[in-house]
Amino acid sequence: MYFKDREAAAYQLLEKLEKYRGKNPIVAGIPRGAMPMAKIIADGLGAELDAVLVHKIPHPENEEFAIGCVGISGNIHRLPYVEEFQISESYIQSAAKTQLETLKERQKKYGLGEPKMKDRIVIIVDDGIATGATTIGAISEVRSLGASKIILAAAVSATSAAREIKPLVDEFIVLDIPSGFFGVGQFFLSFPQVSDEEVIAMLHGENSAQV
Repeated sequence: MYFKDREAAAYQLLEKLEKYRGKNPIVAGIPRGAMPMAKIIADGLGAELDAVLVHKIPHPENEEFAIGCVGISGNIHRLPYVEEFQISESYIQSAAKTQLETLKERQKKYGLGEPKMKDRIVIIVDDGIATGATTIGAISEVRSLGASKIILAAAVSATSAAREIKPLVDEFIVLDIPSGFFGVGQFFLSFPQVSDEEVIAMLHGENSAQV
């Protein structure tokens, strides 16, 4: 399945999320790419828009390979396979502290307060899921914040990531899980970068540039 753009995918997801209208959900996008989709879904449901801030913790010998994530709460979310690499706890704590500083800067830049997800239905929105590391971290973060129900809504996911993530959420809504997956962008005819300025405009209800 190919999507014209993030907006087209968001409207398809919105149709599948209509049952949450009137149930006071929080729609939490994963910055930055998923925020345009989260904005459309939140507006469509008359829901509160938020962002779930997580940052990958890289493998000490490979910055592109995630071993876990840290959330804005300070909670560290280790991926299931991290024990196989016998990585020291001191490295994980140090790397998480560094990434948390980056998250705090982003929280301030976005004008976000402390997340208030306790006892709320939270719809996590992602544009696409490749390895699943960030998405799994986002789910763990939202659960640690006390959400009563977690729904994951995404346009597309790699098969292996979908298999790992589905058991972690209360509802898993993904429009396509193709067998041939090389990158999220391959499934969108238009897949531009999303800027911090656009995210800020979305979060604060301003008219942002068309994404």
